Amino acid sequence: MIKFAHSLKQWRSVRNTEHQLRRLSERELEDIGFAPGDIPGVARSAALR
Repeated sequence: MIKFAHSLKQWRSVRNTEHQLRRLSERELEDIGFAPGDIPGVARSAALR
């Protein structure tokens, strides 16, 4: 059960991070060094920290 809760917490974190990044314009993403296609990978990396 603990593993499931941890996985759910990570999934929510990834989802939230993706949502926040997708709210940024392409220019804003470029300013922080990302492209729109980078969002899923960045969100997953952030959740694993």
